[in-house]
Amino acid sequence: MSRRKKIWLTILGSLFLAGVAGIYITTSILAKKIEPFLRDQAIAYLRDRFQSEVELAALRLKIPKLSPLQLYRTRGVGSIVRVTGDGLSLKWHGEAHRAPLFAIGKFSFEVDLGSLWDRKPIVRHIALDNMTIAIPPKDERPSMKQSETQTGQPGPKTTIEDVVIRRAKLTILPKDASKKPLDFDIAELKLTAKPGQPAMHYDAKLTNPKPPGEIDSSGDFGPWNAGEPGGTPLSGQYIFNNADLGIFSGIAGILHSTGKFSGTLDELNVTGEAEVPDFRLKMSGNRVPLKTQFEALVDGTNGNTVLQPVKALLGSTRFTTSGAIIKHEGDKRRDITLDVLMPKGNMRDLLRLATKGPLFMEGMINLKTRVAIPPLTGRVKEKLLLDGRFEVTNGHFLKSNIQDQIDNLSRKGQGQPQNEEVDEVFSTMRGKFRLENEILRFSSLTFGVPGADVDIAGIYNLAADNLDFHGALKLQAKVSQTQTGWKRWALKPVDPFFAKNGAGTFLKIKIEGPSKKPSFGLDRGSHDEEAVRARKASQAR
Repeated sequence: MSRRKKIWLTILGSLFLAGVAGIYITTSILAKKIEPFLRDQAIAYLRDRFQSEVELAALRLKIPKLSPLQLYRTRGVGSIVRVTGDGLSLKWHGEAHRAPLFAIGKFSFEVDLGSLWDRKPIVRHIALDNMTIAIPPKDERPSMKQSETQTGQPGPKTTIEDVVIRRAKLTILPKDASKKPLDFDIAELKLTAKPGQPAMHYDAKLTNPKPPGEIDSSGDFGPWNAGEPGGTPLSGQYIFNNADLGIFSGIAGILHSTGKFSGTLDELNVTGEAEVPDFRLKMSGNRVPLKTQFEALVDGTNGNTVLQPVKALLGSTRFTTSGAIIKHEGDKRRDITLDVLMPKGNMRDLLRLATKGPLFMEGMINLKTRVAIPPLTGRVKEKLLLDGRFEVTNGHFLKSNIQDQIDNLSRKGQGQPQNEEVDEVFSTMRGKFRLENEILRFSSLTFGVPGADVDIAGIYNLAADNLDFHGALKLQAKVSQTQTGWKRWALKPVDPFFAKNGAGTFLKIKIEGPSKKPSFGLDRGSHDEEAVRARKASQAR
């Protein structure tokens, strides 16, 4: 090799080494200068954006290798700095005793090096892992407002392109520290900037605790309201699949629901549909499909829900309900109050849902009731409150022995005890009721078939399974007309004693005993004078 060539190789090698050294030195200098600068910028942004005191345990940078010439020519534009860190927390100003507003175990993001010099950082691919968000009760949130940073200078005008959050939990703290907070687990949340808009688009996967199931949701979130986090705008749609209602004590089935919502974290308007194809009560086990269309106002910070009229379809029965699910101050559980209106229900649907054995009746039911479950301890049925009225029309008993007795009552009531053409008659039933402390009290209960009416009142003790009803039986026919042969003629003299109150026959009756085998009879405890006179007249004859 010639001496001249060796000189050139030496020069080129020296230049190469100088270039490598320059790049290394440039990168090292940049790292030493950018790391504290970026740290200060990040803290200033978070402090100003969320009006919080910021703590950061560690921040690390990975800077691309740049030559001084390249750095000079591009000013770093297009060169991406990779940032990772640990232990980031944002605490309310002057509220060190509270849980941090945000706490993040690990984080990473990328920033365009050139954007740092303009104080308009472009941040992309933010990844947050093991994150918690703690929101205090409404009336205990510190009063804050958007302001400048503590340096007196406006914070950096940062552009965030996208965020991915994994393994996060949103916690709504109760006013009473001894009570359990309201937690929402977030499996994954993706936020993407919307050009020219302060809100960000999101895609989220949430884990619902009760009933257990996965929720997929997407929509718009923000801008973040630092002074009042509950006022942060939120809108979107959701899909809730395979939610197992069996976690609750009295019901079962797999829930599917879709819907949309808009408002703020404090007040969301929600509309949607829900379907439980295999809905059932555990006490009966019979499956009756349930579909609902609902509209509700939900307070996302405490779970309180006000239901606008909810349209529901149970089997073939349509009904509506409205009311509220509210947790009052000092209560451990929620107070549920609903108004139910069922103008034309199918008895088959209701009995299939509520009874374990074969159906014993069919017909149409008009039901209006208020349902209340106060926030008390104990089983639901012990604290369930009902107050309403009902009417059953075109009632027909499917068990032949019951229907036979109803047909026989109708024949006698019409004065045709042997007329077999009076068969398969329809019944009507109506009443007013109130359930409290497992006592079902009927202020009035009437039952009617062609030719006969029963009007009674009383109570049914659910816990003891005991009936105690008293009232009257009214027949169109006279007492003698309910019999045949010689008995019809023998009873004619006593007809006037039983004919009163517009009835051919009026009898005081009672129904007592267990619901499965009640005892029917005359209410002799009433000391009915007419019955006494009738008995004497019959004996004299």
